[in-house]
Amino acid sequence: MPANRNALIRYKTLDACLRNRQRKWTLDDLIAKVSEALYEFEGMDKGISRRTVQADLQLMRSDKLGYFAPIVVIDKKYYTYEDPAYSITNIPLSDGDLSRMNEAVEVLKQFKGFSHFTALNEVVQKLEDHVYSTARKSAPVIDFEKNESLKGLHYLDELYQAVIQQHTLRIEYQSFSARLPQTFTFHVWWLKEFKNRWFAVGVCDGKRYTMNLALDRMLGITPAPDIDYIANQHLDPDLYYRDVIGVSVSERMRPIKVRLFVSQFHAPYVETKPLHQSQQVVERRPDGIVIQLTVQHNFELEKEILGFGEGMQVLEPERLRRVIIRRLQAGVDAYADPETPAAKDSRV
Repeated sequence: MPANRNALIRYKTLDACLRNRQRKWTLDDLIAKVSEALYEFEGMDKGISRRTVQADLQLMRSDKLGYFAPIVVIDKKYYTYEDPAYSITNIPLSDGDLSRMNEAVEVLKQFKGFSHFTALNEVVQKLEDHVYSTARKSAPVIDFEKNESLKGLHYLDELYQAVIQQHTLRIEYQSFSARLPQTFTFHVWWLKEFKNRWFAVGVCDGKRYTMNLALDRMLGITPAPDIDYIANQHLDPDLYYRDVIGVSVSERMRPIKVRLFVSQFHAPYVETKPLHQSQQVVERRPDGIVIQLTVQHNFELEKEILGFGEGMQVLEPERLRRVIIRRLQAGVDAYADPETPAAKDSRV
């Protein structure tokens, strides 16, 4: 493995260039690209020497790092991979790498159970499972929920770096309701995941309210170095989402008390996996339970209730009850007549 972080950045940058066949790469082009990456990730503004990049290319070709990269020079000028499917990221881990990863897993596992490190639990399990399955060339023992085909995930790192380095971005975005995309300047404050879907949260230039931008609706991201970054001065993500299910937060709407009847069949699922942290059982009946939540009325709340079908019924408030009844009735109508507007809308 590379001896230090700078070397790893150089190798990964060269690998990305050599895999990109939409452009011809001269040695000067590669030097410029590596210099940009080092400035972006490490703040190094001195650039990189010609000799260093030449040595990196030679090292990637060799067996010293285990890459054996098939780097060729076309017309004595342009660098590329002879095998278009090759990437250093596809290289299997060596026994030494696996041993070090296993040691890292054992260290991280020591933090499991501490309240301050609960966020590490899933990371440790994933890493431990990967080391186990790779070392034994077996199927993974743990299968985490994932959606490999979800759009926009390739923007995650760029958005993350924008938060860490406090960089302003220009984002081309098209919501589900918009006919055409729009481009605006955005200041990312944090990233939020909900049910395998990722959102960038922050403010848009000229707007005072906080926005959630779904990564799968982003069409392009470019840096906006000419615009000063607006930092998050007052919002704590934990407090921001405290009164909602999902990601849709209204800064003006107060949370309401929602009472739901849950049938006997569904009750164990709802009790062991609460809909919200405020959930409490207020009544037990022979045919089910009554639970109470203190949340904002948003789209995600409606989806959670509708997801239980006949197993969940809104008791209070009346407005939410009427909304759910109307949506359920629209669903029934859609099944009764496939050509009704409700049925057509459900297929959009």
